[in-house]
Amino acid sequence: MFFKRLMKPRPAQIAAESLYSGAVAQARTPALYTTMAVPDTREGRFELYSLHIILLMDRLRGQGPQAEETSQALVDRFTRGLDDAFRELGVGDLSVAKRIKKLAEAFLGRARAVDQAFEGLPDRRSMVALLARTLFDGDDARSSAMADYLVRARESLAGQPLDILLDGDARWPTL
Repeated sequence: MFFKRLMKPRPAQIAAESLYSGAVAQARTPALYTTMAVPDTREGRFELYSLHIILLMDRLRGQGPQAEETSQALVDRFTRGLDDAFRELGVGDLSVAKRIKKLAEAFLGRARAVDQAFEGLPDRRSMVALLARTLFDGDDARSSAMADYLVRARESLAGQPLDILLDGDARWPTL
């Protein structure tokens, strides 16, 4: 019984697993690739996964210790997901760590850039420019539509009670 309690996952880990699964499901929504024309490539999928995790991190930021722990557990789960994906692709053990480090740096850079773009709201120009640079190869029209979606998703998450999110349930906007 002692070991069972010792090995039981913390509530933040359980919530993060559920939030991660929901973010991945949302990032795989076909309309993001068809209607919004996100490139269906490894890079495009990485960007969408990253953006959805960043949206959750943004919502949890500054909401207390449990939210901070959940946010960190979410980032840890995202990193494990990247590791799993590389291993499924057959990348050797020695190169996985290097690739994960590179993607983690890209993710953290993207998170900082998205945070700065959020700070500039309601002016969406920096968000559109960021998306044009990272996701849409300079296409401002597609970037603008994606910026609109990200703002809607951020507003949707902001309107959801924190306790629901800390239970691992995030509701994403429809496309």
